[in-house]
Amino acid sequence: MELFSTILLLVLIVSLSGVVIKMLPIQIPLPLMQILLGCLLAALGVYLKFDPELFLVLFIPPLLFADGRKTSVKDFVYNFREIVGLALVLVVISIIALGYLLYWMLPNVELPAALALAAVLSPTDAVALSGIVGKGRIEKEKMEIIEGEALMNDASGLVSLKFAIAIAAGALQFNLLQISISFFVVAIGGLAVGVLFTWLYARILRKINQLTHNDPAIQIVLLFLLPFAAYIIAEECHCSGILAAVSAGMTVNQSGMMRNAPLTARLQSDSTWSMLTFVFNGFVFLLLGIQLPSILSTTFTENQTDASIELWQLCLIVLFVFVVLMGTRFAWLWAMKHMPTMPFGTKRPLAFRAYTNRDLWISTFAGVRGAITLAGVLSIPMTIGGRYQLVFIAAGIILVSLISAVIILPILLRGSVILDNSEQDNEILTVKGQMAEEAIISLEKMQTSLLQETSEEGLDQEIIHEVGSRVIGSLRRRTGLKDLEQKALEAENLERRMRLVAIGAERTALLQMKIRNEVSEETYEHLNTDLDIYEKMISGDA
Repeated sequence: MELFSTILLLVLIVSLSGVVIKMLPIQIPLPLMQILLGCLLAALGVYLKFDPELFLVLFIPPLLFADGRKTSVKDFVYNFREIVGLALVLVVISIIALGYLLYWMLPNVELPAALALAAVLSPTDAVALSGIVGKGRIEKEKMEIIEGEALMNDASGLVSLKFAIAIAAGALQFNLLQISISFFVVAIGGLAVGVLFTWLYARILRKINQLTHNDPAIQIVLLFLLPFAAYIIAEECHCSGILAAVSAGMTVNQSGMMRNAPLTARLQSDSTWSMLTFVFNGFVFLLLGIQLPSILSTTFTENQTDASIELWQLCLIVLFVFVVLMGTRFAWLWAMKHMPTMPFGTKRPLAFRAYTNRDLWISTFAGVRGAITLAGVLSIPMTIGGRYQLVFIAAGIILVSLISAVIILPILLRGSVILDNSEQDNEILTVKGQMAEEAIISLEKMQTSLLQETSEEGLDQEIIHEVGSRVIGSLRRRTGLKDLEQKALEAENLERRMRLVAIGAERTALLQMKIRNEVSEETYEHLNTDLDIYEKMISGDA
């Protein structure tokens, strides 16, 4: 009962955290406020035991799945070289450089343990970044790379952590070639499990929907279970569960699972996932705040009996490690900016080629650390020597990276205009016009068919002409024509039928434009959601 009450309290705090930041005279990013509220709860005696394995299974798969669903596969593939450069190459460079540096600075820490800490310090947190800078402050193209990096380096960092822990525990011998091969097998296997399982899951879900007459509640629950199933199956196959959850999210949109779902299920699914991601993200940062006082207390207690290092030295090491992390990240970004247009068999230069020095610094400090880092470091076995030092350094890096981002990023972004949406607005207007043209053609065919079947339908030809003109006229308003006046109830019923036909035709036209790559993923999702809402309003379904 106590655990249940604590969870309800945390849900309440997460819900109120968004209200608190709006009431304060100074603007504090939501993730930082949730961490502060977690520290306050810990000070008041609220504590929730942190199980890293349970944390990874319970929170990370659905959050990464949700991020994967929002990721455009086309944009991800387009930015693949940049994402690999940051999420894989930079992670390897950081682990090796930082690992040996930590081994040199921490006297009681063995090299595998130092490499394990370096591995957990590698993943970045795009959710925390969005909470700090707000939507639209970083250009869309740059944010796509940062979000893609955050999706993939969670896996590369945690897979590296597993190898480092196995070596530290004596369960694995260090062999660079063997570890490298195992790393790629684990990563590719995780991606494959996520894709294959999601395609199979989509087909099973369609059969279940047929048996349950498209019950939206059943479909939403089964969709919610998908990231957990993909994660667990991948882990059981000794592959990356995190990459399985990411690829599952990206595959859901490609499989047509939700596109072919009933309207009610699509709308309820969107609102349900929005609520879940908000609560789960809040839980992550709240739990982070609750753990911090305990980490500090444990560090102070164990440091009293550790003559090899002083507490102030640990604090300096935190700052030094943060500088090394940021310096390494900036140096690698600068190197990719000046990299010749040769790698991976394409003549297109890397996106970093167009970055200014300010862009490089923005991308550097955008690499904030978050919950994955804390969960990873707390999963290091208690038997590892100097573990309390590793935990303290990781917690310190999380706080310093968040605070520095809060201070430095607004300065770097000062004077930059929030993204001009005129290009997208123009694209939306153009696509709407094309959709309307297809809808008008379908309505004209329907009107002709109704006029031929007037006697059977019992409808007056004048009403058919009147309603058809009104619906078609409303579509032509997108090119400047005026709307027609409201008519009688019979005309409204016919108008509803015609509008539903028009919506179906517009949706088909929009999907065809997406397949032909004539419309961006963002515009497609925006207009498809508008059609769903409009169809819901017109049909009047509960």
